[in-house]
Amino acid sequence: MRDITRRSLLGAGLGAAAAIGAAGCGVGSGGGGEPGRGGGETGGGGGKNAGAAKKPVRLIGDGSTADTGKQPRQPDAPEPLEPGQAPPQFVIFSWDGAGEVGNGLFPRFLELAREHDAAMTFFLSGLYLLPESRKSLYRPPNNPVGASDIGYLTDAHIKDTLKYVRQAWLEGHEIGTHFNGHFCGGSGSVGNWTPAQWENEIDQAVSFVTRWKSNSGWTELDPLPFDYGRELVGGRTPCLLGQESLLPTARKLGWRYDASSPGGRQKWPEKRGGVWDLPLQAMPFPGHSFEVLSMDYNILANQSRNSTNGVPSRYPGWRRQATEAYLGGFRRAYESNRAPFFIGNHFEQWNGGIYMDAVEEALKSMAGKKDVRLVSFRQFCDWLDVQDPGILAKLRSLEVGQSPDGGWNAYLGNAG
Repeated sequence: MRDITRRSLLGAGLGAAAAIGAAGCGVGSGGGGEPGRGGGETGGGGGKNAGAAKKPVRLIGDGSTADTGKQPRQPDAPEPLEPGQAPPQFVIFSWDGAGEVGNGLFPRFLELAREHDAAMTFFLSGLYLLPESRKSLYRPPNNPVGASDIGYLTDAHIKDTLKYVRQAWLEGHEIGTHFNGHFCGGSGSVGNWTPAQWENEIDQAVSFVTRWKSNSGWTELDPLPFDYGRELVGGRTPCLLGQESLLPTARKLGWRYDASSPGGRQKWPEKRGGVWDLPLQAMPFPGHSFEVLSMDYNILANQSRNSTNGVPSRYPGWRRQATEAYLGGFRRAYESNRAPFFIGNHFEQWNGGIYMDAVEEALKSMAGKKDVRLVSFRQFCDWLDVQDPGILAKLRSLEVGQSPDGGWNAYLGNAG
């Protein structure tokens, strides 16, 4: 674990401690954790669509991926808001790295999503599908061949990751990218990469996802049931660094959004460089005057000073604080400007797994409330793209925690 984020990256309003380690690291090699729950290739919620999607319509390339048609379990096509209609409260849970390392967290949250009709975004690190024995295939910009600041997975964990990425897509979740080697410091940092180097990194990430059979020799395994070239429409950079140089490449590649901005405010988003800018956000931090970034590692940094194994006697209090931070950010938006709420996570067991428990408890508290939609970033972009620009402009004019004057009917009744 590394201290990878400076205060200047997070923006004004985040306490000094909040400047530490925003966006953290990818999945580590640490073991332990609870056994997997749920499981199965398509899970309990796939139904007939999931079963049908397991039969590839068209193998792509070396057969690592397949075009199986329309993704199952997608919502109906979104419609524009009617004049005066309150906007939904969107909440997007996302996962950086998205590797299953034997702690059962990937299937645990797939099961939770099924139970609450939630869609999520999994930002898959391309290296998590590349065997370490083939690491010489990775040529990271400004770094040695095969280098990575996150560990390569074992072969068994790569197979588990393939299983759950396959299941995730069949159950309606989005597969984005967290790129590859997670370089955050020194001259090789992603913060120093050029647009061309970002394009090279993305090409490699796509290659590792679409050629895992050639790279591993595991030709007997089922393909991933999607065309990644079509599926990939957004990502989150390591350490939330390098967005300015990434955006021209993202637009060139036809991406619809980027989720790499650090320390965003809880306001309605706008486009930067032609793509939707969907940042991690500053949210209330119980017991403090400053706010904290809406990601598990940033909460940890404020609680245990970057240690992932803090004082166990403090775990219960830290867990409650983390849960209330998420719920505080949710309530502030839900009861005022209805700004979308973006939450970032890692499949980790930091401080006894309290952040995973906090995320689960927060999701359960949000789900089922009127107008609340638990969606992926891609699904949220679908909604944004059909809205009247005038209405979106009115929504963006609402400040953090600001309610519409006269209620939604009065405020949006003449918008557009």
